[in-house]
Amino acid sequence: MKRIVLFLVVFGIAASMYAQSQLPPYRFAAGSWEFSSERLLQKDANARLAKVNFQAPQSGPMVYEFNALYEGGAEDGHGGFGLHIFGDKAYNGASWGNGNSYLLWLNYDENPINRAIPKGLSAQVYRSHTNSWMDLVQSVDLNVYADYLTDESLSAPVSFKITADGNTGEVRVYDPIDPDTYYFFYVTTKDIPLNGNWAALRTNGIKLSFALD
Repeated sequence: MKRIVLFLVVFGIAASMYAQSQLPPYRFAAGSWEFSSERLLQKDANARLAKVNFQAPQSGPMVYEFNALYEGGAEDGHGGFGLHIFGDKAYNGASWGNGNSYLLWLNYDENPINRAIPKGLSAQVYRSHTNSWMDLVQSVDLNVYADYLTDESLSAPVSFKITADGNTGEVRVYDPIDPDTYYFFYVTTKDIPLNGNWAALRTNGIKLSFALD
């Protein structure tokens, strides 16, 4: 998969991962995280529920931008990473869910257990209710991009952009190859308006580093 760099635009203020002092309040909740060469690195390929929580007020229109760099670990045919947004609270330990939030997930799995998840490259949206309960909202087959998973492409950061409007519930995930194209979905109507004080970056069975794009 790839290297990732995350920044949150919170009311127009960028939270940069280039410098630890510029980050919003955070906690390494699970996995093996460290700052390396001005990047945030999750270095344990065996960590299945690695997570770092960020305290960041979120409401109304939000923008999340990041790039990711693959550091290893997908040789076993499995790896993924994602971002919880609009979290009402954060659990500072290993967990599947993360309070009330939405998880946007990019996944590579050659043998997924859940039949709703395609083999190979895919993306999922989960609705998190508690630290142990999440529902699969949507799953998208991304194997059209599988040809890009080469040694050459995996050696360079990949940029991502996500917008989420807490007032309307529309979430857009922009194509990293064609920035004029995006995938979108709407959150459950009863969840609108979206508000939260926490975001969380997480990985599963893969080593990745993150930095401001």
